[in-house]
Amino acid sequence: MTDDNVVIKHLQAIRGVLEEHGERLDRIETRLSSIEHTVGFIYAGAGDDHNVMQALSRCVDRIERRENDER
Repeated sequence: MTDDNVVIKHLQAIRGVLEEHGERLDRIETRLSSIEHTVGFIYAGAGDDHNVMQALSRCVDRIERRENDER
């Protein structure tokens, strides 16, 4: 084998490995993106829950004040 053939064979082997890893990295990126979206939805839901809890707390405070004023 000539030196050129050896180099070409090594480059082909490297290309195969890179393609294999590239496909795997694409799958990892897709899964990571999905996780990021899920976490975003969780944070958004937690923010909504916090707002609902604050509104309920204000309602309870008003009810308690009304009860104390009636006594």
